[in-house]
Formats: sequence, structure tokens, C-alpha cells
Amino acid sequence: MNKKQRNNLIRIIIAAVLLIILHFAAFDRPIMFVCYMVPYLIVGYDILKKAGKGIVNRQPLDENLLMAIATIGAIALAVYKTGDFTEAVAVMLFYQVGELFQGYAVGKSRRNIGELMDIRPDYANIEEDGVITKVDPDDVEIGTVIIVQPGEKIPIDGIVVEGKASLDTSALTGESVPRAVKEDDEVISGCINTNGVLKIRTTREFDESTASKVLDLVENASSRKARSENFISRFARVYTPIVVICAVLLAIVPPVISMAALGMAPNWGTWIYRALTFLVISCPCALVISIPLSFFAGIGGASREGILVKGSNYLEALSKVKTVVMDKTGTLTRGVFEVTGIYPSPDSDLSEEEILHLAAHAERHSSHPIAQALRVAFGKEHDGCEVDDVEEIAGHGIRAKVDGKLVCIGNRKMVKLALSNGADDVVASGPDATDNAAADTAGTVIHVVVDGKYEGYIIISDVIKETSAEAIRKMREAGVTRQVMLTGDGKAAAEAVGSQLGITEIYSELLPADKVSKVEELLTPGKQSLAFVGDGINDAPVLSRADIGIAMGALGLDAAIEAADVVLMDDDPLKIAKAIRISRKCMRIVHENIWFAIGIKVLCLFLCAVGLVGMWAAIFADVGVMVLAVLNAIRTLFV
Repeated sequence: MNKKQRNNLIRIIIAAVLLIILHFAAFDRPIMFVCYMVPYLIVGYDILKKAGKGIVNRQPLDENLLMAIATIGAIALAVYKTGDFTEAVAVMLFYQVGELFQGYAVGKSRRNIGELMDIRPDYANIEEDGVITKVDPDDVEIGTVIIVQPGEKIPIDGIVVEGKASLDTSALTGESVPRAVKEDDEVISGCINTNGVLKIRTTREFDESTASKVLDLVENASSRKARSENFISRFARVYTPIVVICAVLLAIVPPVISMAALGMAPNWGTWIYRALTFLVISCPCALVISIPLSFFAGIGGASREGILVKGSNYLEALSKVKTVVMDKTGTLTRGVFEVTGIYPSPDSDLSEEEILHLAAHAERHSSHPIAQALRVAFGKEHDGCEVDDVEEIAGHGIRAKVDGKLVCIGNRKMVKLALSNGADDVVASGPDATDNAAADTAGTVIHVVVDGKYEGYIIISDVIKETSAEAIRKMREAGVTRQVMLTGDGKAAAEAVGSQLGITEIYSELLPADKVSKVEELLTPGKQSLAFVGDGINDAPVLSRADIGIAMGALGLDAAIEAADVVLMDDDPLKIAKAIRISRKCMRIVHENIWFAIGIKVLCLFLCAVGLVGMWAAIFADVGVMVLAVLNAIRTLFV
């Protein structure tokens, strides 16, 4: 509870004690008026002040003006007729109790966001002449070596050049298990160094680092409102003037009718009292407060779990997801490739080691994970071989001269391109042959052609993540009826991964443009949404095209973060189902609050108009509904 909330609580307690004392006091009406004005002003002066400012700023139609009119009217009735000032003070008192609950709920949600905001670093350490100096992170250039000591936040993304340590990544990923880093490992800003001293060479400027981008996403989330949130704003703008007009008519029309048509004396006091009660009941604060709070708390609760939602509109769309389309590499698999088999052609004169040697050198200058797997498996990259005329052919593979030999490695298309004739017959003896030992191997097939002769193929397998199978099952439990896998791998490798994970709808051998086309085919107009989950720069176009783009393990990948609507701060596919569950819980609570608040309001307004409820019931209807709606909204914080 902050200072303002403590002060409000003190005011409420003082006003309540005075109200109880005055209830048993017996003074003349003028003295009672003065005495009751003390607790009334103690608890309600800020409401009156806000109502006055609203009138001055020509924006008067809000809950503050409704409360001011209702309570001042009740005081006027007490002065001239009833002599009971208790209702006016009690109305203001209970309203402030409701405001206190609301403030607590908003504060709790903001604290969750604040914990995430705590990833913003205050300084960076630079060593100059043996002395460590603290500088503004904005002043650190790319390539500068910074020092991060135990207990300090990593201020800027970079690569460890010296030292090893455990990093607390919970503020970013929601994971409590520390991450061990050592020399040559990449590290991201916002993590806390729990032990050891690290020297890090920065690879980004501070404004482009992960922590800055994450904070920017969270801070701008409130600007993207959901349809439900926009509905409440429009509803309040139309609803408030309508109820004010209805209250005025309720105060004037019945007395005039009774006087003109029935010849009876008009009972102005009764109808004015009902009109004032009508205004108190009509206050839409339960909707205006609880709906945005539900979305705010939902986004805050998700961020605490390492799921960044860019706005409440995306949270609403995520709740409607029935189809999840996933890229294979890096999403369902680790993206870490290993050579699991080398198979020379029956008429090849090369050994397994010689085939691997040529393939590894042809891929010497490539940064692709498959190229790295070939080089790691060979392990003798610096053996003096000369590599010239390297050419990468998009969608096919690599062509290069290795020690004077023309080496072509890649997929079936590359083989057909490399061989002048008989390509289909040659490749038929490869891994797709039913009598081959590699036929059941899950992996990517890399064919090798040397000087126009097919020499064999290499199987490179991607490692499936430990949680992928469970993630698919959790998605089904969360209501996702259709799961689709897209990949650029061959059909055999893709189906092998799909069978292990329980995915039956698989599309393989797709280029980035093909993935966009496939997602467009899968999109269905209507209330159901399609989410695409991917990682890396190649997935950015598909992330933009889907109803909801979810960037998987996208820390530091600018294109994916910019294109995605939801960013998972680690690469755990289990977070997909969790994000969907959070969104659906949030929307369920939003709809509960809308129907509950409107239903109670309509019922109480009718009862008030026919004289069945008074001011006390009105304040309980208003404040009670608001408190219950706010408490219900707080549930979105708990995942």
C-alpha cells in the first residue's frame, strides 16, 4: 500500500468513526448539519475537487460529478425535509472504500509490471587504466568491453570474452533456474549476474539491446486496446449523459403529471430523492475501472511468466485461437544439428570420411546451422585445403571448388542441377529407398556430388526439444483443435518429427515465401484466429501475416520481435499453451464483469425508479458491484 492509499484509508477510518458517533448524537438540525459536514468533507473533498475540475475543463460527465450531485442533493433534502445527513456521508464513504480496493488492484498489477521494468540497467562498468568506471549505458559503443560483477544487471547485449557465471533470467523469461554462461557465450541485457565476474564485448547499442526492446513493448502495450475495452469507452460516453437526462426526467415528470393530470399536490422531495438515488446507481465506474484493469492485469501476469503481449487487442485475439501453425526448426526442435549418418553411393570410390571432408569444406564460409554441424563433425577444418568459387544457390545448396574438385552439396534439386543426366535414377538409390538403413532416420538429407558424379549423402538430424510433445498435448487441452507444422526439411524428416510429436498435418520442403502462402491458405475468416509460432528472421513475414504472430525464443532477433504480436522470452513451446490459457482466462473475466455489472445496474435502476430501493441500496449497488468486479479482475494476475 502506497502513501496515497494509506492516507485515504486513514480518512475513511476517521470519517467512519465520526459517522458512528454522530449517529447517536442529538443536536438541532443546524448543528447536526455542521457536524456531519466534517466527516463528509474529510472523506469526499477530493471527489468534489475532481468534479469541479471536470466542469471547468468541460468534461463534467464522469463518476465524480455523479457522486457530487447525489450527495449534495441528499444533504439538501436532509436540510429542508428529513434531517438525516447519514446517507450523504455514507454514500461518499462507501464510494471511497471502493476506490481504495480499485487502487490496491491497480497497484498490485503495476508492481508486477514494475518487477519487469527493474531489468532496466542504471550503469555499465568500463575498465580504464586498471580502474573500473561507471558510465551511462547510452554512452557505450558497440565492441566495448564492459565488466559485470556479481549482483549487477547485464546492461547491454554482448559476448562473454572472459569469465564464467550463473545468470538469473527470471525477470525476462519467468524461469527460476539460473543459466550458466562461459567464454564465447552470448548474453542479453536484463539478466542478473549471480556469481563470478564477466567481461563482455557489446554487440549492440543500449537502445537496441534486449532489455530496452522488452521495456518498450510493455510500456506501449496499453496503447493497443481490445474491442471489449473500446466498447466500454464508447459505452461510458453515451451512457453517462443518458442517465443524467433520465434522472432529471424522473425528478420532474412524475410530480408534474400528478399535479396536472390528477390534481394532486406534487411530492417533489420524494421524486428528487429517487432521481438522486438513480444517479448513484447509474455510475458506470465498475465497468470503466474493471475492464481495463482486467486486461492490464492479464498482460502483467503474462509478462511475469515470460510472455510479452504487445496489447490487449492481441490478448483478445489470442483467446480465439483454434489453429496453431508452427515452424519446426527452433520452435519444436532445438535448431542444433548433428551428423547422424554418412552413406556413400554403391559405386562411389570415396570413404565416409572423405565425403564428410569435402562437404565440410564446401560449407566452410556458411553460418547456417547445417554447415556448422558438418564442420563440427569433421573437426579438421584447418587442414590446408583450398576452397574457391563458393556459390550459394537459393533453395538448392552450395557449389564450391575444394582442392580443385567441383563439389555440389544440397537437396534433390541440387543433385539434378549438378548432374547432366540420370539424376532421378541416382538419387533413387539414396535415403528414400525402402531397403536403405537410413530410410527411418529422422533428419535432413544432404546429397554430395563431386565432379559430376553422385557420391552419396549425409544425414543431419535436429534434436527435438524435451517439452515439445507435452506442448502439443497442452495445446489440445487448451482448446486448440488444429496443429500444423511447416518446415523447409524433406518430407521423410518432417514426418518423422511429426509422428514423434503427434502432429498429423505437416507441410515440408517450403521456402520462406511458401510458408506465407501456406498460412494464407489456412486462414479462415470469422471468429476463430490462427497463430503462427516461429523464430528467426526467415519467419518474420509469416509472423506478420498470421492473425497472431508468436515469436519463439526471439531474444535479440529484431525482425521477429518487430513482426510478432506475442514474444515468448525463452524457447519453451509449453509457453504457447500457457499464453492461450492466460488470454482465455482474461477474456472470461472481462465478460463476467461486463454482464454482472450491467445486469445489476439495470435491475437496481428499475427498482429505484419504482421506489423499491433507497440511497443505501444504491450505494451498495454501485460500490459493491465495483468492488466485486475489481476483485474478479485481480484474478487475471494469477496464472
